[in-house]
Amino acid sequence: MLEFLAKNWWVLVLRGVCAVLFGVMTFIWPAISIAVLVLMWGAYAFADGILSVVGSFKGGRAGGFPWWLLITGIVGIAAGLVTLVNPAMTGLALLLLIAAFFIARGIMEIAAAVRLRNEIEHEWLLAIAGIMSVAFGVMVAIFPGAGALAVVLWIAVIAVAIGVLEITAGLRLKGAAAS
Repeated sequence: MLEFLAKNWWVLVLRGVCAVLFGVMTFIWPAISIAVLVLMWGAYAFADGILSVVGSFKGGRAGGFPWWLLITGIVGIAAGLVTLVNPAMTGLALLLLIAAFFIARGIMEIAAAVRLRNEIEHEWLLAIAGIMSVAFGVMVAIFPGAGALAVVLWIAVIAVAIGVLEITAGLRLKGAAAS
């Protein structure tokens, strides 16, 4: 694992840079961040649904009619419309999805830190990032209605903190690759 991470240290650094940029942009535009995210997802789901429906009627029929593609398209169109008509409901669902993402990500980071504890120094940076991710995910899951603006600001704080930790860990891994 150390060899893989050391060779690909730059991926961790880029992930960290993306997290910091996302966090800073969210601090700059907190009120519109969640609304834009929800509406963009709704537009994507709607467009993807239309393309899936159209795609289900195009092409050869060697394997029969692609019902799965048609159904996927209908669900996508419905999800997009619900999002565009009622973004608040979709925002709540999105917050729960974000919570699940942070919990899963954090667990994986903690597991990686545990595996690396005898192989590199400062693996605790990755462990702290994982713990922060899990804690944030749990808090969002427990208190999703505490205010979208507050959650967006916490997302910004966590993103910047995790980004800085990942950049630091990645640069340390670069040092491990050189030695």
